[in-house]
Amino acid sequence: MRNIEVERKFLVKNDTWREAAHKSARFRQGYLNHERHCSVRVRISGDEAWLNLKSATVGAERYEFDYPIPIADAHQMLNTLTCKPLIEKTRYFLNMGQHVWEIDVFEGDNAGLIVAEIELETPDESFEIPEWLGEEVTFDPRYYNTSLSTHPYKLWQT
Repeated sequence: MRNIEVERKFLVKNDTWREAAHKSARFRQGYLNHERHCSVRVRISGDEAWLNLKSATVGAERYEFDYPIPIADAHQMLNTLTCKPLIEKTRYFLNMGQHVWEIDVFEGDNAGLIVAEIELETPDESFEIPEWLGEEVTFDPRYYNTSLSTHPYKLWQT
């Protein structure tokens, strides 16, 4: 089992990606901790829920473990145990070549932020760069969901 996620993150320049999106999913998630070495997240999408542990490493490679949990437990955890604000977003999926882009359109306290992610086999794997892709933010921890839960996008300008 390979529990290392290789993911690169980018800002999005415009909305032309929307015409290529083939599906979407709403996510509601919260963090049970804000530790330096890892994050523990509860996430709900539709009628499924997961507990996720991810190393708090800046960059493209991080350890990640996902475990399905009962949806009722996830709702209770989000409502009573997680740090606020919760992360709310709609994720759109786009196929490009051999890869799937995930475009997160944030809502709530992070409204206005749109981030594109691509999972790779290796950090230096080549991929097609779409015209709507903006600045890479892989190495900027402000754009990590765990950071957005403690310092939401709406506060960046103040």
